[in-house]
Amino acid sequence: MFFRFRMRSRCLSMIAVACLAGAASLRAQEEGGVVIGRLHYDGGGDWYANPSSLPNLLAAVRAHTDLQTAPRERVVTLSSPTLWDVPYLYMTGHGNVRFGDEDLVTLRRYLLQGGFLQADDNYGMDEAFRREIARVFPDRPLEEVPLDHPIYNLVYQFPRGVPKVHEHDGKPAQGFGIFLDGRLAVFYTYQSDLGDGWEDADVHKDDAAVRESALRMGVNLVAYAVGTGR
Repeated sequence: MFFRFRMRSRCLSMIAVACLAGAASLRAQEEGGVVIGRLHYDGGGDWYANPSSLPNLLAAVRAHTDLQTAPRERVVTLSSPTLWDVPYLYMTGHGNVRFGDEDLVTLRRYLLQGGFLQADDNYGMDEAFRREIARVFPDRPLEEVPLDHPIYNLVYQFPRGVPKVHEHDGKPAQGFGIFLDGRLAVFYTYQSDLGDGWEDADVHKDDAAVRESALRMGVNLVAYAVGTGR
């Protein structure tokens, strides 16, 4: 099965690259615009964390690119037929993650067929996510994404990589990935808390500049996921 969504011919504003229409790898839009899927996973972790984050990110994409987006994310499971309607799959949480055997097969197929997964550790998901993604691609370990990759340069410039929103352990924020035929298919944000930075301003009381940086990083990610995929 291939993705049921299609991308209309349009160019992203503020991107000094060619129009992304006709991209071969991932087709992005359905009737209501680009949709982000929030992954409802098993294992007991709070997959529903940061409820205001994705609507705010979708609004930022509408405001800063020519992409049309849905007003809210769509909650999907790996067994849901609507998984194949979302080009960008997002997961977050503070606790355990567990993929069943059939889920492993489905997620692997989703990613191999052009899907994009962003996993955002909300402080506490790291061990479980690394364990489970290694079950999805046992022969493709997570590797740090180089700073010259398009996700750090596509719309906004991030010469130091993924921004750090919250301190937690005081470690630097890092972006890890899994590449499939040269395409970044999995992006894992560690010690960053991007989703916290996307939330409403009164939730975490983060500085406006921190929130803006987080949203800009998110705009880059969505633009990449629904564009050339390279």
